[in-house]
Amino acid sequence: MRGAQIREPGQPPTVGHLAALEAGPDEVLIEVIAAPITPLDLLCASGRSYFGVPRTPYVPGVQGVGVADGRLVWFPTDAGMRPVDGSMSAFAVAQRSQLVALPAGANPTTVAALGLSAVAAWMALRWRGGLAVGEQVLVLGAGGAVGQAAVQIARHAGARRVVAAARSLEAQARAAQAGADAVVALDTDDVAVLADRLAEACEGPLDLVLDPLFGPAAAAATRVLGPGGRLVHLGGSASETAPIDSSTLRSKSLRLLGYTNNELTDDQRREALTAVVDLSLAGGLEVVHEVVALDDVADAWQRQASGTRHARVVLTPLT
Repeated sequence: MRGAQIREPGQPPTVGHLAALEAGPDEVLIEVIAAPITPLDLLCASGRSYFGVPRTPYVPGVQGVGVADGRLVWFPTDAGMRPVDGSMSAFAVAQRSQLVALPAGANPTTVAALGLSAVAAWMALRWRGGLAVGEQVLVLGAGGAVGQAAVQIARHAGARRVVAAARSLEAQARAAQAGADAVVALDTDDVAVLADRLAEACEGPLDLVLDPLFGPAAAAATRVLGPGGRLVHLGGSASETAPIDSSTLRSKSLRLLGYTNNELTDDQRREALTAVVDLSLAGGLEVVHEVVALDDVADAWQRQASGTRHARVVLTPLT
């Protein structure tokens, strides 16, 4: 079978012929239809993640969509996190208990583009953040896949106003396309300036912030949160630290909440993915994505890693 392999940490994958796979106990063999290139794939393959340096060579791909036992399924893998192969090959192996059966009419490429990014947005807002009808929400990093999904999910969940924030003009345009009521530019690291911009875009204090960035943007967002406001943090793509004032946290009794998909149970992940796929089928959820053939994976990987391509890349076909 054909597939992509990481042969050296920090280098893009190469395409070649791989040994045939066999499913072990409690596993299932999946014919892969679509596999996205995600930030987690890039992080794991870099050799600098908190999972450690991966065993090489290995097939990357922490999630995918394919056919198992005659049905269309979404599946996760631990590629790059444990010494196993992932989804970026013609066939993959996954735990049977972790498969999510997809409904009739589901588009494999669309589901692959949404995948764990949409799960993170759904769970961070609705479960960890406790989003209630009528609340005002800010989505930082709203041009990425998580951010685009979060804008749409917040709207679907009954938020009265959804404010988005993103750095580049292209990302701001994607946030607006996702349906944000207002879009704020994050083109400075001046916390006071950012806080003023966010306050101007909001209609009164914020109730909930979804933050995949950290850094100055997160610090600015805390200044605009109202009493008892919540910030759900799920990524540090801008910085590993944030200059948040102690007085800001204490004076408004703010809640800073961490979130990771890795803590979800199989049932939680299945329920969240099913919900976002159903919302997508109803026309209420999509993220900008680009379809790339397997043979072009190295170029697509490098563009994603360098930040020159911000649409989610989905590999298909993988034969």
